[in-house]
Amino acid sequence: MTKKQAARIDSLLPSGKPRKVRCYDNGGRTADRFTVVFSGHWRGKTIGWTSLLHMSSAPYHPQGVGIHDQVQGTPDHPRYSHLGKKISFDALPADCQKAVLEDYKVLWDLT
Repeated sequence: MTKKQAARIDSLLPSGKPRKVRCYDNGGRTADRFTVVFSGHWRGKTIGWTSLLHMSSAPYHPQGVGIHDQVQGTPDHPRYSHLGKKISFDALPADCQKAVLEDYKVLWDLT
């Protein structure tokens, strides 16, 4: 790994946590309680569209929920307020953090 690659990873994953995500918790009103909005401009992103990940607290469980979604608009658009209360990445359950990191690394080509 070159210094440039290491610096890129450090800037996008400081302390191993994704920097360009917004996490929401709707308090359990729906089966997909947690929603993560991926922000930024990763390679291959279609301008004007935003990717999301909707999850239950156990997205890998056979009866859990893990849905990828894409909506038109920017991550800062006010319509995301209906997703629930904004929370930190650390407040997500461990399996949700794992799912987010897997997607984040693919989107940002950090694998």
